[in-house]
Amino acid sequence: MNFSVAPSTLATNPTLAVLGFKRQLVYHLHFWAFVAVAPLIVIQWQQAHFLLSAILLLFATNALLVIAFLKFRGTYFLKGRLFPLLAVVSAAYSTHINGHAGLYWAYPAAMALFFLLPLREAIGSNIIFVVVMAVVSFLRFPEADFWRITFSLGLTCLFAMIFAWLVGRLQQELTRLATTDPLTGCLNRSQLADILNSQIQMRERYERVSSLVLLDLDYFKTINDQWGHLAGDKVLTEMALRLRSRLRESDQLFRIGGEEFMIVLPETRQKDADILANQLLTSISARPFLENIKVTASASVAEVSKGETWSVWLNRADQALYEAKSRGRNQVVNAARPLPVVGRGAEDMPDSASG
Repeated sequence: MNFSVAPSTLATNPTLAVLGFKRQLVYHLHFWAFVAVAPLIVIQWQQAHFLLSAILLLFATNALLVIAFLKFRGTYFLKGRLFPLLAVVSAAYSTHINGHAGLYWAYPAAMALFFLLPLREAIGSNIIFVVVMAVVSFLRFPEADFWRITFSLGLTCLFAMIFAWLVGRLQQELTRLATTDPLTGCLNRSQLADILNSQIQMRERYERVSSLVLLDLDYFKTINDQWGHLAGDKVLTEMALRLRSRLRESDQLFRIGGEEFMIVLPETRQKDADILANQLLTSISARPFLENIKVTASASVAEVSKGETWSVWLNRADQALYEAKSRGRNQVVNAARPLPVVGRGAEDMPDSASG
C-alpha cells in the first residue's frame, strides 16, 4: 500500500483523504506502541528474560521501520504483516513467564490489528491470537481464569471487529457520496484530474492510448423552461442510464456540468471513440425521453497525445465540443491533434547545411 500523498491533493480527492487518515492512524499506533514497548525491553533484560527482551526489541524495531518508511518513502513496511506475528509471540511468551502481568498486553495488541491490517487479515490474525492465548492461559492459570481470559479476549476482538467494520463501511459510503453525482450516480469532478492523469501515465509508460468523449445536451435550458426542472432531472438520470448501457466496465462516466458528461475510454483510439460517440448520439435521439421530450446532443472526441497534461487534453476536447455546437449541434467533432514539438536540432541547424 502506497501512502505517499501530497497534502494539496488531500483537499480535492476524497479517496486520497481517507488514505491520508489511514496513514496517520498507522503512524500513531506504531509510534505509541514503540513508546510503550521500549522500556519493557530493558525491564525484561534486567529480569533475565533475555528471549522476551529480544522479541520486544524486534517489535520496537519493526515499529521504527514502519514509521521511517511512512515518513521518508510513503510506503507501509511489509504492509504491517510483522505486527501480528510479533504481537502474538510476545504476548503469549510474556503471559507464559510473567503470568497476568504479561496477559494485559494482549488486549491492546488484539484491538490494534483491526486498524493496521485489512479486515479479513485482521480477523484471521485475531482468531490465531485468541487460540494461542487460550492455550497459554489453559496451561498457565486455573480453569476459572482460563475461561475468563478466553471469553474476555474473544469479546474484545469481536467488539473491535464490529467497530472497524462499521468505520470501514462509513469511509466507503462517505467516499462514494463525495466522488459521485447524487442525481445520476456518475463520477464527479473530484476524480477527474487523477483519472485523466492515470491514462496519461499509461500513454507515457506503456504506449497505451486512451480517448475521452465530451457530450453536451442541446438546448437543455428549453427543457427546464418548458417542462420544469423535475423533468430536466429525470432526463439527466435517463441520459446517464442510456450512456452506461453502451459502455464497457473499464470506461468511466462523469457528469462535469449541468448537462455535460465526459466519458474516459481506456485503450481506445480516436477513430473508435468517434464511432462510439456517434452511436451514443443516435441512441439519445432515437427515442424521446419521458415519452414526449425529444433530445439531441453534441459531442467531441480527443485522443491523448504524448507529452500533454490532462488540462490540455480536456481543453482540446472542449474546443471541439464548442465547434460541434457552432456547426449546428447533434454531431460529433474530433479534436485537432496538437502540433509536434520541433526539436532544438532542427531549429539550430546552420544555414550552410541547406546548401
